[in-house]
Amino acid sequence: MKNFQNKIIVITGAASGMGAAYADEFAKLGARLALCDVNQEDLRSVSQRVADVIGPDNVYSEVVDVSDRHEVFSFADKVRSNLGNAHVIINNAGIAESSAPIYEMSIEQIEKVTRVNYFGVVYGTKAFLPQLVENNEGAVVNISSIFGLVAPPNTADYSATKFAVRGFTEALSVEFMQSPITIHCVHPGGIATNIAKNTDSEEFEKLFLTTPPHDIAKHVIKNIKKGKVKIVYGNQASKVW
Repeated sequence: MKNFQNKIIVITGAASGMGAAYADEFAKLGARLALCDVNQEDLRSVSQRVADVIGPDNVYSEVVDVSDRHEVFSFADKVRSNLGNAHVIINNAGIAESSAPIYEMSIEQIEKVTRVNYFGVVYGTKAFLPQLVENNEGAVVNISSIFGLVAPPNTADYSATKFAVRGFTEALSVEFMQSPITIHCVHPGGIATNIAKNTDSEEFEKLFLTTPPHDIAKHVIKNIKKGKVKIVYGNQASKVW
């Protein structure tokens, strides 16, 4: 896709961090936005902010838990009813739980991270992809991580989900190679978001999480236009790759 004017962009995890940055940047391009998150208060704030730019009729937002398949598919139906078929789905929602060796992690933690980070991407893709196919244009943007390229210790739950997103998206990209629908896997490096606040030290946050979310949002939009499948960006990302 080369032009996002009046196109319908769906963003999960849109209440903060990269999700909110995607909303801001697509609003600047005149897109229409469908936003979801589990954080109702912050989602309302982001929705109001972008509505001030593109008008309230061009924004639809809903509290959605992406780990719940029924909620995601219901959200897709409501987006179609309120705005029309989606053109771009950005499966951005993700979590990181406490950092620990695998033998200290609870099964419940691993299952929770897997449901949000991996199945949330699968559900979002499956729910919205038919709308893109019906439009005969669009883009699927799945957010992995540099921890989907390498797996540091004490991140087994998180890294496993990001490797899974990578494999899922790379397979999808081949399936749609001859299609007008482009597939993108994003591997952010040290982006200054809240996702790692519960897992890493203040020193790690200060030294590693330095790239502003709006920088990667603009970079991803540029590479959607180019049709680039693997998008690696952020502090230390290229070096790790």
